[in-house]
Amino acid sequence: MVPPGDVFGIIPVWLAVYALSIAAFATAGYILYLRVFRFVLLGKDPDRFDQPVRRFFGALPYIFGQRKVLQSVSLRDRAGLAHFFIFWGFLSFTASYILYIFADSIWPQFSETILTDAGVRIFTAYLDILAVVFFIVLTWAAIRRWGIKPRRLSFDLTQKGESAIILLLIACLMLFTLLTEAFYVASGGHGPHADALIGRPLGEAFANAGIDGDAANALQGIFWWLHLGIILGFSLYIPLSKHMHIVAAPISFFTRKLDERGTLTTPDLEAALDNEEALGASKIQDFTWKELLDGYSCAVCGRCTDNCPANITGKILSPMHIVENMKEHVLEFGEGVSSDNDEQESKPMIGNWISEEALWDCVTCGACIQECPVGVEHIDSIVDMRRFLVLEQASMPDTAMNALLSMEQRGHPWRGTTYSRTDWADGLDVPTLAEKPDAEVLFWVGCTGSLEQRSQSVARAMASVLKRAGVDFAILGDEESCSGDPARRMGNEYLYQIMAQQNIETMNSYDVKKVVTICPHCFNTIRNEYPHLGGDYEVLHYTEFVNDLISEGKIRPVAEINTTVAYHDSCYLGRHNGIYDAPRQIANAIPGVQLVEMDRCRERGFCCGAGGGHMWIEESKGQRINHARTEQFFETDAATVGVSCPFCLQMFEEGIGSLGQNQKQAKDLLEVLDESLSKG
Repeated sequence: MVPPGDVFGIIPVWLAVYALSIAAFATAGYILYLRVFRFVLLGKDPDRFDQPVRRFFGALPYIFGQRKVLQSVSLRDRAGLAHFFIFWGFLSFTASYILYIFADSIWPQFSETILTDAGVRIFTAYLDILAVVFFIVLTWAAIRRWGIKPRRLSFDLTQKGESAIILLLIACLMLFTLLTEAFYVASGGHGPHADALIGRPLGEAFANAGIDGDAANALQGIFWWLHLGIILGFSLYIPLSKHMHIVAAPISFFTRKLDERGTLTTPDLEAALDNEEALGASKIQDFTWKELLDGYSCAVCGRCTDNCPANITGKILSPMHIVENMKEHVLEFGEGVSSDNDEQESKPMIGNWISEEALWDCVTCGACIQECPVGVEHIDSIVDMRRFLVLEQASMPDTAMNALLSMEQRGHPWRGTTYSRTDWADGLDVPTLAEKPDAEVLFWVGCTGSLEQRSQSVARAMASVLKRAGVDFAILGDEESCSGDPARRMGNEYLYQIMAQQNIETMNSYDVKKVVTICPHCFNTIRNEYPHLGGDYEVLHYTEFVNDLISEGKIRPVAEINTTVAYHDSCYLGRHNGIYDAPRQIANAIPGVQLVEMDRCRERGFCCGAGGGHMWIEESKGQRINHARTEQFFETDAATVGVSCPFCLQMFEEGIGSLGQNQKQAKDLLEVLDESLSKG
């Protein structure tokens, strides 16, 4: 349905379209370079182009399948489905120009071999149906955004007028498509284009209304060019708006982290000191280019903030504002940095664009990353800024400082404990590696399991289960030190690396091959982060290891434990490492246990509030996160909340006591399992 005649009577339509398209896309590319890529490339190189084949094919479901967008679709939230229709609809209408103009002009046989009359009729009908669906979706989207307005759309950044502009332009795109078809029919046009599902009856109605052929020809041309103008206008508008994510998100997905989500990068601190670089990040050049790109990838949808447990419980942390404010800082000072006129000291990012309080509110639970539809990795940036505060400015909450001092002086964060690393094992005849260096399995007890009184029962239950299963195991005892996870998440990367290297040297001296932990935080750190420093081991969390023991028949829980258990997913076991089924299989293997789910579970689980060092960092304001999660447990009417993490255990114990529901209880699944085995 290309409009008849030449432009100005001398320029073929196809040539004008080519010229306008090249000019628009070239201008858009130049704006992208000026406003985005030259600033993003000021960041450090995180080496995100390894394994290109895996990256490419892994990114396709996120880009074209809209996997991250659709994951949130539910009866309560259909926005992901609407976005899916809008995304594919826009691609479809853009493809119509490629098919009808560019492909046909470059390859004249295209219409004869591929885009046949039948193909045109089918594709045109598809576009017409899509246009109607679009109007419905756009109407619903407008009502939802400015009428019903769910919580995540009430944040200030989500209320920019850009959304209204985009919805209006897309609506015009659909309308102009139908009008172009209609006036083509009204002008007497024939062929497969004239058989348009909606355009034909609409065009016949225009013709019957008295619009003559010349007027219809002129109107067809007007709406056809307006339609093209909107598409080309989009290319110029995208780099200047929040819809930059259309370009940045595919890059973000391709350069996504391939490690488990809970893995942090390990900076070379010696090289940083030798090169007089900042430890941590506070300036544009301190971040990686992926962290800077995240600000442009952000769709400002508010999903991350809407699911952030800190924000939900009244803290000021908003993951969306963190990445967006990083971008605003880049836009303000990027030009100066690129021209060696760095003025960032006049308005530091931390303290102006991003508050310290917000950075310390983060529990590193990963809910923001899980919910983000465009591949933003918020935690890396937050921890990098914590590293700067701790290592460069010695600025941190007092409670964090106390825990870090304890780790430096005592090798663990539990100030005031009177226990040794082996007191929990009194009377259990648990060997150390010094006594049994050829043990098959190292049972990594962890600071909490060995030094915190309530959690010692979990360590004892683990030792009991291992003995019953005939597992050849030993512990490090006094040679075990903190894994370093709390120090790392609090920002003291230097202390973490010292502690990790000390543990690695100890384990390597015994030629350790397999490690089993009861703490998801130790599990995540030793499995995913110790390899960066030369500590390569097979690391299993007890839920995986014990579940295998049950499956293999090495232990058989037979005694009934009559209780209803609501299982709570630890962030560092579930969301960060994808272990959801093993703990549930353990619970289901215990006779008498009735397993129920909380409203927020598995990938959408709600943090207990202890991650990111918050086992020791006091919360800044609002409701305590563990109290919010405990209330969610109460909603299930279960008698017991089952956990598989010593931090979660303590948080629920405190929550149950503080909220006055002492008829409820918190137990680690190991304790329930050991009780069944002991009675059997």
